[in-house]
Amino acid sequence: MKNLEKYLEIKQEVKEALLNNKPVVALESTIISHGMPYPENVKMAKKVEEIIKSEGAVPATIAIMNGKIKIGLTDEDLEELAQAKDVAKVSRRDIARILASSTLGATTVASTMILAEMAKIKFLVTGGIGGVHRGYEKTLDVSADLEEL
Repeated sequence: MKNLEKYLEIKQEVKEALLNNKPVVALESTIISHGMPYPENVKMAKKVEEIIKSEGAVPATIAIMNGKIKIGLTDEDLEELAQAKDVAKVSRRDIARILASSTLGATTVASTMILAEMAKIKFLVTGGIGGVHRGYEKTLDVSADLEEL
């Protein structure tokens, strides 16, 4: 994943926090694009970021936009992600493909963990993780979120 670092676009507020050893909290973005309808998704995302800020940390919602890994989204980015209809759900196996195609991508817990680590972010918040799916004994279907943890 080291080769992907050139695709990182870190929001200035997040950069400054990292340089000054302030706590930064990564947030996955799939809940925005796939988990809730608009405009509740934007309201929820902004509320979670406000809670993080109120505790003295800096939020860094992560998504892939325009061929870049965005670490920390602007209000405009959040709106775009929340309203778009064709957002890819990006797990660890999808990162390179979504970057190469410049497709809009929302990160799962697994990909958020990978991308946060690339940006040197040590903390992550999520509303939930994927699990072991029914019929596991036949399909061996386990969420990449669990494997990444």
